[in-house]
Amino acid sequence: MTSLMLLLLFEGATFIAASLVHRGALVTGYEHGRAAIAETVIGVVLLAGAVLVRLVPARARSVGVAAQAFAVLGTLVGLVMVAIGVAPRTVPDVVYHFTILAVLVAGLARTARPADARAIGGGPFRVGR
Repeated sequence: MTSLMLLLLFEGATFIAASLVHRGALVTGYEHGRAAIAETVIGVVLLAGAVLVRLVPARARSVGVAAQAFAVLGTLVGLVMVAIGVAPRTVPDVVYHFTILAVLVAGLARTARPADARAIGGGPFRVGR
């Protein structure tokens, strides 16, 4: 498994977990149907990205960028919904949104860097097999 695949799996799993929270499946008191749907869609896109990174390693970088960019946009929409009062405004919701946004932006920035820049910068993040 590549670092990118693991990152996408982690990100996707957190969105699925958030969806389960908003469905009342993991804990109660945080139910919100629309948030659950959005988190499921984002989670599925990230998990599908992880599968595609494994199946089509030559396209790993573009798949990773696309999946994470989609997730960043979806998370920003979620934050706007929180800000205007349409989505849940609980402390766990706000903390999750800002935390996962930071993870997504960092992952996206790392994935989007050209291969030669990653080689110069070093680090353990590998794209492809």
